[in-house]
Amino acid sequence: MPLSLPFPSVSSPVKTLTLRMPLTRLSTRFRSSGTEVTKSHLNPTAEHKEENQRRKRIRQDTKTKVQVPKGADSSGTAITKFDRLPDIEDFSYIKKSLSSKEQSTSIRLGTAINATTVSKGSKEQSTSIRLQTAISATTVSKVKAPENWEKLLEGIKKIRCSEDAPVDTMGCEKAGSLLPPKERRFAVLISSMLSSQTKDEVTHGAVERLSKNGLLDPEAIVKTDEATIRDLIHPVGFYPKKASFIKMAAQTCLEKYGGDIPSSLPDLLSLKGVGPKMAHLVMGIAWNDIQGICVDTHVHRISNRLGWVFKPGTKQKTSSPEETRVALEAWLPKDEWSPINPLLVGFGQTVCAARFPKCGICEINKICPSAFKESSSPRPKTAKPMKRSSMEES
Repeated sequence: MPLSLPFPSVSSPVKTLTLRMPLTRLSTRFRSSGTEVTKSHLNPTAEHKEENQRRKRIRQDTKTKVQVPKGADSSGTAITKFDRLPDIEDFSYIKKSLSSKEQSTSIRLGTAINATTVSKGSKEQSTSIRLQTAISATTVSKVKAPENWEKLLEGIKKIRCSEDAPVDTMGCEKAGSLLPPKERRFAVLISSMLSSQTKDEVTHGAVERLSKNGLLDPEAIVKTDEATIRDLIHPVGFYPKKASFIKMAAQTCLEKYGGDIPSSLPDLLSLKGVGPKMAHLVMGIAWNDIQGICVDTHVHRISNRLGWVFKPGTKQKTSSPEETRVALEAWLPKDEWSPINPLLVGFGQTVCAARFPKCGICEINKICPSAFKESSSPRPKTAKPMKRSSMEES
């Protein structure tokens, strides 16, 4: 359908521009109404005035927010959905304000992206970021130290100076003391494995029998049958299992470490029969590398009696030596990590015993929160003996 529109020009007052409009909804609307656009002879000034008045009416209608019924044009005439052209506002992008939940998600997402974004060409920057992440991941906030802990510790040190305990002469650190460093490290490992659920006197005797038979050497242990080792270490606690674990540990030391013992905490813990207590003890004695506190049954029991350790966020006693280790390391100065084990072990062997603590002769009974709260006298003879599995052993 040809369409002629007036176009003002410098050379002539009115110039007609003829366009051919494609078949659209607009042309359909014109055609359905029977209206034909032809060459206009109107005065451009009058036409502009009429157009300005029309636009003014539209603005006034918009200000008054006149609602046009759906399916009708501005004059109220009903039209089909194909007849109605969308307004420009229908295509405009209106920025939607994010809800608080959406904003939170966006912030978290942006933070995650920023945290993981690293310049591709910077190897040093990438290494630095990984190192900082590892440090922040392993950083534990310090816990406030218990009240009077220094007075309690000094009091225990004075008590320990007055007499020797079995741990002072027969502890794991005494194993193979006359051997060369490499052989001594292996002897310390074997002694630590035997010490679990066993008194120091019994562990020391088993180590002495192994030494006399030349079995404080990994190669000799591998060549010896398990039954012989089992007989030599009897009566340590769980001696059949420990004989098997000792042979496996000796084999690993030969194959992976040239007859020496592992020099890292994870590698020590990978050996069967070696737990956190033994691993921290061996790292300190054999390698002089203090990475944690060695917590056995004595350290676990006495730390709870002194009110030094609690379960996280509570005032309840810790339920395992590993929980006690984590709780102690949260506040105890690191220079006390190594001596705290023999100090409390000897204190438990001589004064603060498991079943009958000697609170009457203890020099810290006035400031100890557990003083005289547990039985300090032997059980009556009529009482049933406790089962071995429930008794605490060193």
